[in-house]
Amino acid sequence: MNPLAPIPPRSPATPPAPGRHPLVRATVTIGVLVALALAPGRARAEAPAVAVAVVNREDLFRELNVQAEFRPYQEVDLHAKVSGYLKQIGVDIGDVVKAGDLIGVLEVPELDDDLARATAAVQRAEAEQKEAHLTHARLINVNQNQPNLIAQQELDTAEAKDSATAAAVTEAKADLEKYRTLAGYTRITAPFGGVITKRYADPGALIQAGTTSNTQAEPLIRLSENDRLRLDFPVTESFAGSVVAGDQVEIRFDSGAPPLKGIITRFTRRITMETRSMETEVEVPNPDLKLIPGMYATVTLKLDRRPHALAVPVEAVAGTTRRTVYVVNRDQKIEEREVKLGLETPEKFEVLSGLEEGDRVMVGNRAQVQIGEQVAARPAD
Repeated sequence: MNPLAPIPPRSPATPPAPGRHPLVRATVTIGVLVALALAPGRARAEAPAVAVAVVNREDLFRELNVQAEFRPYQEVDLHAKVSGYLKQIGVDIGDVVKAGDLIGVLEVPELDDDLARATAAVQRAEAEQKEAHLTHARLINVNQNQPNLIAQQELDTAEAKDSATAAAVTEAKADLEKYRTLAGYTRITAPFGGVITKRYADPGALIQAGTTSNTQAEPLIRLSENDRLRLDFPVTESFAGSVVAGDQVEIRFDSGAPPLKGIITRFTRRITMETRSMETEVEVPNPDLKLIPGMYATVTLKLDRRPHALAVPVEAVAGTTRRTVYVVNRDQKIEEREVKLGLETPEKFEVLSGLEEGDRVMVGNRAQVQIGEQVAARPAD
């Protein structure tokens, strides 16, 4: 081949193949290879986001909700102590009375006669005692001025009569006081302050004395102390040992009224065999009488208190026999830790060991991460 020969021109009959220029195709191929080479690095840079909760100290407790019923602090059916006709009754249902207020008056004619006879008996006994005492005093004076003038037997008789009449006066006064007391029973008064919740009799009715031998006697009224109520509720056997007098409870009403706070006042310290529960009571002040005996409420008790306990969300704990949590450590990597738990509430576990305050624990599905994997921690809602 002659090196000096001219290069022949490209024939117009053989145009280049359709498509991109070979140089362009080479550039695209190299870009794809570079992108594939960098792809793993990008995947590693985009760490998966996980929700975490911070382990803090809280006051933990178990909540127990029970149905309760209000009842009066005191309630009594008021009976008469003597039999008689009801002369007047000055109260009706709904009336508020104070201790000592007059409820009703009985009319007992025969008692008035007994009182008059007893008064006369006292007067007669006092007159006889006065005469016997003066006679005895005169005889003693004569015997002192003129010894042996009066027989000793006469002196002894006068002294005995003086003592006997004095005893008769005491007995007559006791009878008079008894009838006065019975007369006082015709005025029936309130033994304590409260509300008249039932009226049994009207004026003119024959009222029988309420005694142990007369159990059929009808009362006059029912008196309820409602300015302070008892809220009674049963605590089941499994929770009875956790009830402590003085613990605070919350009282909620189905009517939507604002809830109240109360304190456990007393409990029976005995499990009822029929219900396997222990009766517990809260005293509730009711000065405006808005709460009515017989109303129902829901009482929330806070039992098994753990003040300032290390707490972790229930969702962060997995396992049954071996309890573990996923912790996001300082290197932002997943670390599995075994924990020992104490009290369980609906939302939190008490942590006895395995975690420290400030640790970040993962909440949510563990399948999205692996132990040792680097993650992006986000606060859980």
